[in-house]
Amino acid sequence: MTPRSRRPQILAALLSAAISMGAYCVAMVARGTYPFGSRSRAVNDLGNQFVPFHARLWDLLHGNTSGDLVFNWGSGFGSPFLVDFITYLMNPFSWLVGLFPRDMVELPVFFVTLFSVGLAAGLMTLFLGRLRPGSPWLRALLAVGYAVSAWMISDGFSDPMWMWGLVAFPLLGIAYDWCLKGRHWILGTLFVFAAWAGNFYTAAMATIGMILVLVVRVLLDESPARRRSHALLRAAAMTVTGVLLAAPSLTVGFRASQSSQPAPATAYAGAPDVRDYLAHLLPGGLNPAAPQISVGLLPLLLVFAFPFMRRIPGNERLIWCGLLVLVALSYVWVPTIRLWHGLALPNGSPYRASVALTAMLVMVAWLALARSPRPSELLAGAGVTTVLLVVVSPSRYLTHGTWILAVAGGTVTLGLLVLLHRHRADRRIGIAVTGALATTVFLATAYTVFSVTAIRDKNPWWRPKNTFSSRSLAAYDAVRAHDRWPTTRSDPGPHEFADNDPMLIGGSGGSYYSSYVPAETAAALHALGAGWYIQGRHTLSFNDPVGRAIMGVGSYLDWARNKNGFTQHSSPAPPVVTLRPGDQTRHIEDATVWAHQERVLGARVYQVPPLTPADGPAPAGRRDGSWHLPGNAKGAERTSFIASCPSGSEALWYAPWYHGQVRAADSRGMALGPDVEQAGRFNMTSNGIVPLGTVPAGGKLTVQLATAQAQDIPNTPVGCLDRAKLDRAIGHLRATGPTDISAGGHSIAATFPKGTTGTAVISVPAVRGWQCSAGGKAARRPATLGGLIAVILGGNGSRVSCSYRTPGLRSGLLMSALAMAVLLAVAVAGRVRYPLHRFPTRRNR
Repeated sequence: MTPRSRRPQILAALLSAAISMGAYCVAMVARGTYPFGSRSRAVNDLGNQFVPFHARLWDLLHGNTSGDLVFNWGSGFGSPFLVDFITYLMNPFSWLVGLFPRDMVELPVFFVTLFSVGLAAGLMTLFLGRLRPGSPWLRALLAVGYAVSAWMISDGFSDPMWMWGLVAFPLLGIAYDWCLKGRHWILGTLFVFAAWAGNFYTAAMATIGMILVLVVRVLLDESPARRRSHALLRAAAMTVTGVLLAAPSLTVGFRASQSSQPAPATAYAGAPDVRDYLAHLLPGGLNPAAPQISVGLLPLLLVFAFPFMRRIPGNERLIWCGLLVLVALSYVWVPTIRLWHGLALPNGSPYRASVALTAMLVMVAWLALARSPRPSELLAGAGVTTVLLVVVSPSRYLTHGTWILAVAGGTVTLGLLVLLHRHRADRRIGIAVTGALATTVFLATAYTVFSVTAIRDKNPWWRPKNTFSSRSLAAYDAVRAHDRWPTTRSDPGPHEFADNDPMLIGGSGGSYYSSYVPAETAAALHALGAGWYIQGRHTLSFNDPVGRAIMGVGSYLDWARNKNGFTQHSSPAPPVVTLRPGDQTRHIEDATVWAHQERVLGARVYQVPPLTPADGPAPAGRRDGSWHLPGNAKGAERTSFIASCPSGSEALWYAPWYHGQVRAADSRGMALGPDVEQAGRFNMTSNGIVPLGTVPAGGKLTVQLATAQAQDIPNTPVGCLDRAKLDRAIGHLRATGPTDISAGGHSIAATFPKGTTGTAVISVPAVRGWQCSAGGKAARRPATLGGLIAVILGGNGSRVSCSYRTPGLRSGLLMSALAMAVLLAVAVAGRVRYPLHRFPTRRNR
């Protein structure tokens, strides 16, 4: 291809990108959505995970955080970070975040989506030309349908890393096209690497999808069988080498998945109704109960016209249509759903791989348009579209927007396609019709985005998170002002703004939401009385004084007692590294959470009273010691227990799976504090320890439980904390603590006075990957105390040092090195081979 012939291809790709991005932005303007309005885009996981993750990326790029790429000191009281970076932040557009102020992180996150859409549209325009030659301007219009498909609008937009999957499909298509032509193996391998490094999850879907397309192209190729088999071998070698180049993302992700808190059990609800599924071919609706496969009316009309185009060989029509049907069916059969999603049912929509079908629909549409379909063939496609509308009209997927796009948009599109065919020999009319078609595609795409977004915004589940506001910025300043890391922690408190507040507003707390929450972290924090959501894949900070003391929290934000903002609390706290006498690493099963906290703290601070049933529906004692609550009707008398504690102590409550209301009262029925609403559900949602109030004079308190459902609670859910004992315990830990604590990006060290013996406890969950040494001995995996890092001091040395190594990274790097060696060998062999071909030997002369 000459530079002159390449220019229209590039301009067409730019046009496709401009239409795709422009239409998306126009829809956002019409909806008043950020950055064009006041309504935040930070819905669902975009607000809970990805805006905070990008805020942390900003901190890393600007040296504004205590951790590094390997470890995150802030979340879950210390958690691995490289796997989060690889999974959620490897879209190259994510790195634009560093060019903006921190309080504008949402803007570059928007650009991740927008620029991914534009790049995907441009690359698809180029790939379609390799699938079959034809007008680059018409290819550009079809590529818009792929880049701003229903999948992108409804599934992809809220997951910036998935947007790289849009780019991966045409990128791999171009690479495999080179395999058919026997060219650019090295560059194609780098394309595979780019697809997998950007996001391995969607890259796997793209690889499966484009391999299927390659197989179809090989079957339809009329070249000799040897050449076709050679193309498949080149593609296989290219894929394996490219994936191996990106091996660290796979090995690190695999090891982290193995060690992560298990996801809730997922069961496929079954295939959607056929009419609902078919309805999703039409634009403008939203129903998550079926794959999101719409690519707009222009590609849809052409796909439906494709089977009627007799100029296309019958075997080509049969094979391509068969591919579309087989892929569509693969989305509703459990074994193939697992195959598309990495051999596991996804914890969420089971139809994330529907992006592959959107790419294939656009390919078939281009194969039809490149042959300039006749009016009769277009009318046949329009007839199928009309039948589809009639058949699926009862579906709840259809909206006013769908009907407007299908009837008005379809009629205009059909008319323009007929004109385009009849005047294909007249260049000026062809340009005018193509321009009109481009305008139609732009308006229809913008209206489709607007329609789907308007439907989604009505759902309370999609209510935006308040990620960056005056309140969150004030909280950020407050947390940083009290940050004394690594001596003590400044905890941002519960998830007020997002499920990852430590990343969003700084500090170091227990809140952490990721697919890679280590099982050790979830178990350690849960055993110490912290709450969790999503079966432990979203951990929370402590709400009780002892839990905060154990984790070295010297400052925290309290949102519950100040409706207009937050209250900053500061109190004496032990350092993050403390000392316990003797060997405290023996495994002991504690009977209660109160005993467990005391053992880890190293002091007795609780009195745990037995409960005596009082008024209300009578509870029953279980054989395992728990209480069974019968439940009570709304407004009826509460099940009550009487407990005796020292006057002036602080009553705390811990019933992790309790669902209902808790109230503590004195002997006269006066509440000791506000009612506590809890929403525990085994084992998805666990309540943390919560304060009930100060025990009144006389030492008697009544715990009243209001719950509509029968359930069990622990035998001793009440613990009474002696604050004076806790203060003495904190004072002792501070007095016997290290003389110096230092922390690097993924390491921590402490120096004790010479001759110190006992167990050094580091208030960080002992996740797999930590290596610790004491007294200059060789580093090894540390022991634990209550799930926290524990290192036994031998008295020979006074320094403890620990460093975190990412499991799976070394093996991944070795695989990458092997793949790089293969690339270099191929490059060297090529440079040696081709110069020899330029100079004929005597025999050839």
